[in-house]
Amino acid sequence: MSFATLANDAHGDEDDDDPEGGADGASADAAPATPAAPSGGYVRGVGPAPKPPRKEEDPDAVLEYANLPLASVDELRAALAWAFEGEEEVTPALLDRYAEHARLVLEGNAVMNLTAIVDPREMAAKHYLDSWRTTRLLPLAGRSLCDMGTGAGFPGMAVALAEPQARVGLVDSTRKRIDFVQSCIERMGLKNAKASAERVEDHLARNKYDIVLVRAVSSVRENVRMLRKVRHSHKDLVMLKGPSWSREARAAEREAERLGFRLDTVWEHKLPGELGERAFLVYRAPGSQGG
Repeated sequence: MSFATLANDAHGDEDDDDPEGGADGASADAAPATPAAPSGGYVRGVGPAPKPPRKEEDPDAVLEYANLPLASVDELRAALAWAFEGEEEVTPALLDRYAEHARLVLEGNAVMNLTAIVDPREMAAKHYLDSWRTTRLLPLAGRSLCDMGTGAGFPGMAVALAEPQARVGLVDSTRKRIDFVQSCIERMGLKNAKASAERVEDHLARNKYDIVLVRAVSSVRENVRMLRKVRHSHKDLVMLKGPSWSREARAAEREAERLGFRLDTVWEHKLPGELGERAFLVYRAPGSQGG
């Protein structure tokens, strides 16, 4: 693993100009209501009636892994031992807990599309080792973390299991995913984790955290833009990225600086078994300045 600290200071624009911001709703008696028309109809003096919004497709309409034989806890535990070989700070007890959680993820994956990573060794390296290594980079005891767009529970569940003294909020806008994550929290008896079904922008508008963790949500540029209105709600923004991280960081540089996010640290590491390279990008957020 390699570690680099980037010292280039960025001066964020503290004005919250938002060209995409919506206006407040008008008063009910401010203007007469537009006449209603049947779907696809025409209102005299107004024009064609708007079409009804398209119904969103169910992402679980086709279950990709419903008939996949599930790996046993023992098989998952052996895969974790392989992935974590040489990681002296990991304990056998933690790998036992990870194997238990991995089995829950596979069971959930049979009834909803939680993850495309289902091979035990790939799960061990890409879901658990990658997530666990954030705990080696960041001092987390006594700190609060928000897992933004947690999906099946990564990296938040892996972090919460590894760091019982950290408070972890797992946030996702998809209710069925959060119901699954909350069931895992309860079944594993975790006291330091809580799942919330809402948009992360809404959640961070009401809750402050030391760290926001982001994994497999969007590009660096889109992530900082998503957090532009709540950028004072946290101190560090940590993104788990693949080998193209440098291109993403360069593409996001101007937007990040404008919003007050300063790239402070990059930590590159490799996954075992030729499973690829990864990097953690640590951005100092405006919230670290006490704003």
